[in-house]
Amino acid sequence: MTLTEQTILLQAPNPAAAENGRKLSKKGSFSALHKTADETLYWGECAGSGKNPYHVSIDWSDPTAPVCRCSCPSRQFPCKHALGLMFEQLSGKPFPVAEIPPDIAEKRAKQAARAAKKDTAAPPKPKKPNAAAQKKKLARQLEGLDMAGRMVEDLLCAGVGSLAGSSAQAFDKLAKDLGSSYLTGLQTAFTRIALAVRTVQKDPKQADAAYAEALNSLIFLRSVIKKSRSFLQEKLNAESYSAEDTVLFEALGGVWKLEDLQAIGAFRENARLVQLSFDVAFDEAKREYIERGWWLDLDSGRIDQTLNLRPAKALKYVKGDDSRFDLLEVPLLCTYPGEGNCRIRWEHASTRPLTEAERTSLPALAQPDLAAAVKLTKNQIKNTLLPKFLAVLVPIGRLGAVGEAFVLEDPKGARIVLRDRPADGPDHASTGRLALLPEEVPPGSALFGLMFYDEADHSLCLHPYSLVTGTHIVRLHY
Repeated sequence: MTLTEQTILLQAPNPAAAENGRKLSKKGSFSALHKTADETLYWGECAGSGKNPYHVSIDWSDPTAPVCRCSCPSRQFPCKHALGLMFEQLSGKPFPVAEIPPDIAEKRAKQAARAAKKDTAAPPKPKKPNAAAQKKKLARQLEGLDMAGRMVEDLLCAGVGSLAGSSAQAFDKLAKDLGSSYLTGLQTAFTRIALAVRTVQKDPKQADAAYAEALNSLIFLRSVIKKSRSFLQEKLNAESYSAEDTVLFEALGGVWKLEDLQAIGAFRENARLVQLSFDVAFDEAKREYIERGWWLDLDSGRIDQTLNLRPAKALKYVKGDDSRFDLLEVPLLCTYPGEGNCRIRWEHASTRPLTEAERTSLPALAQPDLAAAVKLTKNQIKNTLLPKFLAVLVPIGRLGAVGEAFVLEDPKGARIVLRDRPADGPDHASTGRLALLPEEVPPGSALFGLMFYDEADHSLCLHPYSLVTGTHIVRLHY
C-alpha cells in the first residue's frame, strides 16, 4: 500500500482532526515508533496532556479499512493521535522492525477470529418486513398525500402571489403533520414554501426569488402527489412492502440502505473514480449542511455525486467530507435510482495517485459536443422530480470573454454562455475566476460544470466548476 496525504484525509472524521494530527507529527510528539516486518502494523507513543503518553497503533492488514487503536479518551475515530501516526509514516520517519506488543497481538487475533467467523457464516436471511406495520404506514402516507394535495390545489388556484397574505405557521403545521405521515420529502417542500412566505413578508426585494422557489416547490409537490397515489395504492393492494427501484421512494422521504441498493442490483464493481469538484451548501429547510462531491467514472464516463448530509444540530457527530485529489478505487459502488447525476455510496475504498495515462484520458471522457450536453440537460429538466440542472463535462474549442460575458465554444463552433447559477448563491460564484486562467487553454481540454436554464433571459447556461486538462484539474471552487 502506498500511503498518501489523501489516504489520511479519507480516514479523518473531519478536516480539523487531520490538521491536529499533522501538528502532532510536526512538533515531534511521537516516540518509540515501530512496525512489523510485513509493514502491516505500525505503533508508537504520543505525548498527551498527562505525564503518561498515549499508546497508538494502526493496522493496515486491510488498506481500505485500517484499524486504529489509541489509549486516549477521545470519542473521535480515528483520533488525532492515530492520524498523527499516519503523518509520521508519510513523512518517512524511521520505524524499526519489532515484535508486536502482546496487547495488540491479542486484539489483532480476536479481530481476525471475528472476521473468519463472519466469512464462514451463512449469509443472513433478509428480514421480512412487518406486514401489519407496513400496511398501516402506507395507509397513513395515502392520507397524508390527500391532505397535501388539497393544500397544493388551493395554492395553485389562488396563485403564488397569494403567499404574501398567507400564514407561514400554517405551512409549518402541515409540514409537521406530513412528517408524522412518513412523508418527509413532502414535509421539506412545504417547509421551503413557509420560508418563501417569510421572505416575501419580511424582504419585498427578495420577493421574486421567493415566489420562484415556492412555485418550484408546488410543481414538485403536485407531481409527487399525483404519481405517488397510484404507486402507493398498488403497493398496498399487492401487499408489497419492499423498497423499489424508483425515484418516488426517495422523493417521498425513503432512506436507502446499502444492502437495499445491492438487493435491487443498483451497484457496479471495481469502479475507478476521480473527483472533479467539491462544494458545501446549507439547506435552510432541512437545517443541514450538504457536502457534495462530483465524480467522474474513468471506465464509463459517467458523472455522479456523493452527498454527505450533516444536520446542524449534530455536526460534531457526523464525519465531515472533503476534497479528494487522488484516484479512488471502489470494490463495490452502490448507485441510487434515478437519471442524470445519480447519488453514489460505498463502504470501502482505497486511493492512489493517478497515472499519467489516466490523467491524460480525463478530457476525452467529455460529451462529444455541446449539442449532446444540451439534449441531456433538456431531458432532465423536463422531469419534475429531478434537479433543474445537470453536471456535464464538455469539450473546449475556445474559452474567453465576448463583451461582458464569458463564453465556451466547442470544437464544432457551438457556443454557450458561462454564468453562475443563481440558486447556488454568491458563495458558489466561480465564473469570474475564469479570468485568472491563462489566455490559451491547453488543446483538448474540457470544462466541468452545471448546465441549467436561466429564467432571467430564458437560456441554457453553464456554471463552470473546474477546468480539466491532460495534466491538471483546475478547480474554480474554494
